Amino acid sequence: MLDPKYIREHAEEIKQNNTSRRAEIDLDIWITLDTKRLNLLRAMENLRAKRNVVAEKMASASSEDRPPLMDEGRQLKDMVTEAEVSLTSVEAEWKADLLAIPNLTHPDVPHGAGDENNVVLREVGTPISLRNPKDHLALAKQYNLIDFERAAKITGTKFYFLKGKLAILEQALIRYGIEHMVREGYEMLTTPDLAREAVLIGKGFLPRGPETQVYYIDGQDLALIGTSEIPVLGYHMDEILKEEELPKKYVAFSHCFRTESGSYGRESYGLYRVHQFSKVEMFAFVLPEQSEALHLEFLRIEEAFWKNLKIPYRVVDCCTGDLGGSDYRRYDIEAWMWGKNNGKGGYGEVTSCSNCIDYQARGLNIRYASKEGKKGHLHTLNGTVVATPRAMITVLENGQQDDGSIKIPEILVPYCGFDRID
Repeated sequence: MLDPKYIREHAEEIKQNNTSRRAEIDLDIWITLDTKRLNLLRAMENLRAKRNVVAEKMASASSEDRPPLMDEGRQLKDMVTEAEVSLTSVEAEWKADLLAIPNLTHPDVPHGAGDENNVVLREVGTPISLRNPKDHLALAKQYNLIDFERAAKITGTKFYFLKGKLAILEQALIRYGIEHMVREGYEMLTTPDLAREAVLIGKGFLPRGPETQVYYIDGQDLALIGTSEIPVLGYHMDEILKEEELPKKYVAFSHCFRTESGSYGRESYGLYRVHQFSKVEMFAFVLPEQSEALHLEFLRIEEAFWKNLKIPYRVVDCCTGDLGGSDYRRYDIEAWMWGKNNGKGGYGEVTSCSNCIDYQARGLNIRYASKEGKKGHLHTLNGTVVATPRAMITVLENGQQDDGSIKIPEILVPYCGFDRID
């Protein structure tokens, strides 16, 4: 979340930022609530100070003077209780609106309403020429690699069984992704697949809103995670990290769960949008002056992963209207997929990497202490190494040959134990 003090002092800037980020929040309402909250806090402080004065007088008062002081003390107690009730109500609304205000935006982020306004920074590689390219669903049917129908009987639509060589390929992608990051010096974590709501909110989700993408555990303060970014972010919540420990760089494996509400249609075909998947994610806690350089490091690592797969991709700088609530700046990598655009082919998002500056750390009280004793909120960054469903789409669709076989990227062969599916 943003610093309330910064919002008070830069209200017009925040209003403009909200508009460019398509945030449906009336900042004037929040400012009114903020003023009311501050007034209630001051009133409570004054009432408590008066109660303390009365208590001191009571301690030395004669028996004759005590009754009126006791009456005054009871009145002040009732007034404090009434003020606390009012403050609780106002703070709940104030906090809800504060959480709906998106992060600040990097000055170089392109302006635009949605992903169609993202700016392509570079394209790497050229799609192979095929006489009759197939999408991954046709290829999976040809080689008996995915079973959606039996999964639907067990769990519902958008779940799946992976079979045979595709199940092995998924594990190969995970193992390659982990080793790719460990070589870069990142510390490996496996995470819980659940998290408390406070951690989801700290990440920037508004989990119980009308467009929630979160599966909740009924009757418990727990939800299934949509990305390992959530538990890794919570790993250092309410901690103060020393300057000499930073940056903290992690790579995490988890299963991920998303409701994908309203995400059905041709562009969500097959494995492109599913309710459960496996993912390797990188995450960093850094000093404020380190975050822009780490953001570029994340992008370099993501590009190296896709270059090694030899799959065509492009890098896009996401525009204001396409940024998530916690993003200060985000780059996406989009890989070539033959199943896009009704079989004509096109690019589909396979990774993202975001610099969230202090937005998440402020919400979860994650701070640093400099050698001189200065304290402040850390910056956090997250980036996809590999989300397996979309990576499998690209391997199948870009690896298909005119003879009908599917060639496995050379970098994955040692992890698979086979070099093609036929």
